[in-house]
Amino acid sequence: MPEDGMMHIGELADRTELSIRTLRHYDQIGLLAPTGRSEGGFRLYTEGDYDRLMLIRRMKPLGYSLDQMGDLLRAIDRTQGSTEEHATRAVDDFLADAEERREKLARQLEAADEFIRQLRETPLR
Repeated sequence: MPEDGMMHIGELADRTELSIRTLRHYDQIGLLAPTGRSEGGFRLYTEGDYDRLMLIRRMKPLGYSLDQMGDLLRAIDRTQGSTEEHATRAVDDFLADAEERREKLARQLEAADEFIRQLRETPLR
């Protein structure tokens, strides 16, 4: 049984719709380490870990690499309780980049929608 406010890797995997294998990989590469371990050595995660994982998950469709995800998480960590301008600038840079990537995806989606409309309007032969 996990500690109060903690969840096992399986629950985190279910909540995030990621595989346990992915979560273990993220731990191995240092992207998202569990907050704690049970007496039996099982990974334990908090709601904060869940939030970080969801941030990672939301970066994937925008094409960010695992290294870039780690860079953003480190920048966010540096901004917590700090006024470090470099970290704040790094987060702002990620925001601007994410907005550009989102716009590109929106244009691609519009093109896909237009393609689907054209196919629907094309008489079958």
